[in-house]
Amino acid sequence: MDLLSKRINDMVESSTLAMAAKAREMKQKGFDVISLSLGEPDFSTPKHIQEGAKQAIDDGKYFSYAPVNGYLDLRKAISEKFKRENNLNYKPEQVVVSNGAKQSLANLFLALLNPGDEVIIYAPYWVSYPALVELAEGECTFIKGDIKDDFKANAAQLQEAITNKTKAVIFSSPCNPTGSIFSKDDFEAMVKVLSDYPKIIVIADEIYELINFVGAHVSIGSLPGMQERTVTVNGFAKGFAMTGWRVGYIGAPLWLATAANKIQGQITSANCSIAQRAAFTALTSTKEASKAMVNAYYQRRQVVYGLLEKIPGVEVNMPQGAFYFFPNVSNYFGKQGIHNATDLCVYLLDEAHVSLVSGEGFGEPDCVRLSYAASEKNLKIAVDRIARALKKLI
Repeated sequence: MDLLSKRINDMVESSTLAMAAKAREMKQKGFDVISLSLGEPDFSTPKHIQEGAKQAIDDGKYFSYAPVNGYLDLRKAISEKFKRENNLNYKPEQVVVSNGAKQSLANLFLALLNPGDEVIIYAPYWVSYPALVELAEGECTFIKGDIKDDFKANAAQLQEAITNKTKAVIFSSPCNPTGSIFSKDDFEAMVKVLSDYPKIIVIADEIYELINFVGAHVSIGSLPGMQERTVTVNGFAKGFAMTGWRVGYIGAPLWLATAANKIQGQITSANCSIAQRAAFTALTSTKEASKAMVNAYYQRRQVVYGLLEKIPGVEVNMPQGAFYFFPNVSNYFGKQGIHNATDLCVYLLDEAHVSLVSGEGFGEPDCVRLSYAASEKNLKIAVDRIARALKKLI
């Protein structure tokens, strides 16, 4: 008798974490593996943010349970950030601080969805979106953009996907896994469609907001009539190199922020008190370290693009933000036992000792995701290994 629940048996494992685990296993066996699979900055958390956490420990005032939705001064700082940088007016009581943006999303779907409710997911998508929707007993509807359109689905596709069961729409911009960014024009076309469906909630995942190479970041919630129906999700992992600190947050309509807080209160309660003090420091001090990281990513992007576009059979576009390439590698399918992107990733790990992630988990089985959050030296070595391994398949 299977003692596990249907929900856990039906849940797929995160493809990014699974590939990272395989790479670690090979490293432990002594192989020189270059891992480009995880979406994790290769920089340390900036020193002044570390010092903010150390000061909080030395102060001795932050060793008790924090409020479930986060310290008030941190929520005020987030509220001010939203207003200053995003033209969004979420009050502190509309902000919920969570254990990473992933928990923020889980809170939202558990608070919003009844069995059979539909969520429109822009594809390619971050691997956890469908799993979290299904955990909350919702149904996923996907709308997919092609590489020739920078992987951005259009407003006509959104219109076609809406039904009387549609409860929410979710996308990331800048996007994981493609690096694509929705422009103000893109959002205005979305808003025109959504204006006929005022009960549909928009979930905007802006975790890569600071890693933007094409100009000012645009939040869909800042467009007329959208803030009262938009949840803006963000956090500190990517732009501040704070992945291990696990601090994410939302700005949301008050009724939904209250519901998310209620869910979180029963599952984890508050985020780590010291991590919150580090987050407060990040928001209330200089962003020069973040800017330096973004400049490094920009340089790496240029280098990797120049190398990838020279590989025969690899179709690649120029990402506008985040730190990923998402090339189409389907020209190699059907060669020497390679049937799909997953097979190709396993082949490249075994043959080239480079860890990538199959696009299958992101909703695009013809592609692979390559993270360039690695040193320029390792990126050059890795892409050279990939090119040599792929040449053996031709």
